[in-house]
Amino acid sequence: MADQPTNQNTSDEIDLGQLFQMIGRGFQKFFNFIGSIFKGIFHVVLLFLLFIQKNIIVLSIAVVVGGIGGYLLDMITPDRYASKMVVEPNFNSVQQLYNNISFYNDLAMANDSVALATALNITEHEAASIKEIFVDSYSDENQKIKLFDEFVRELDTTTQKTIDFENYLKNFNSLDARFHQISVISTDNRVAKKMQPAIIGSISVNDYFKLQKRINDENLALQDTIYRNQLKEIDSLQSLYRTVLVKEADKPMQGTSINMGEGGKNTNRELALVQEKDILKEKLVELNEERANKSTIINVISDFPTRGVQQKGIWKSYKFKMPLLLLALAIVILGLLELNRFLKTYNKE
Repeated sequence: MADQPTNQNTSDEIDLGQLFQMIGRGFQKFFNFIGSIFKGIFHVVLLFLLFIQKNIIVLSIAVVVGGIGGYLLDMITPDRYASKMVVEPNFNSVQQLYNNISFYNDLAMANDSVALATALNITEHEAASIKEIFVDSYSDENQKIKLFDEFVRELDTTTQKTIDFENYLKNFNSLDARFHQISVISTDNRVAKKMQPAIIGSISVNDYFKLQKRINDENLALQDTIYRNQLKEIDSLQSLYRTVLVKEADKPMQGTSINMGEGGKNTNRELALVQEKDILKEKLVELNEERANKSTIINVISDFPTRGVQQKGIWKSYKFKMPLLLLALAIVILGLLELNRFLKTYNKE
């Protein structure tokens, strides 16, 4: 019986030793795996460098030829100019705007200068200079927050609790933005300004949007009349209170009692009228702002410039694109040749 604790301790030490050995082997396998990955990457890099060293002359020729070809292309290719216009569509006309711009771009991509010239009211030569037309949303975080605030205000209290700003941003798309930027890429730096009236007019002549604008104008005029009539009524009430106070002040005082209650009530009523008058004035200001913002079906925030801006930069230069393209093509062809030789050697073995 005296030897039992000793045997038990020895058994525990053996179990712990095996456990540490298993942990050590696990770490060793893990580090060996990581080392094999780095060795594999290093081996691939060395093979690629050997491939470059072996074919350095061919690759150099490809880069030089690409540079010369890119320089010649830059010399003969007409300069391209970018023009941008920022607009604010009203009365849910943003979808029509995107459809129209997409239609113009399809005509430009198809080189249908006749149809494009007719649609944009420009000459065929000017239409042929247009290379691309596109539109995208023009909004920052502050504008998205304002749009979210307006969106939430239209919801009931229960629905407001289930929607947060992050979920709103996930479902936010370009059509939800308030401002949109129309871009024109062309070889004629003046054509964008000439086509601006046609782009705006194509939206403004729509009968549905014209009806929406007319109804909105009538509603704003009606609301303006209501607010102004309310202001007149408040002015009349204030004049009446002043007349009553003057008449009460002219009455001879009977006895020495002073009634502070009536004076307090009149003061509170007059103060309430002043506050209501201020609220109505604020509403009139908001009404005028809305009338200004929706005076047209599509507001032009920033016109197309008189002259477009020339597109520059190394990424748009053929002197940069062509060498990279020929270098990549040479690497692919030489790589396929190396693979073919390897497969032939492997087949013989």
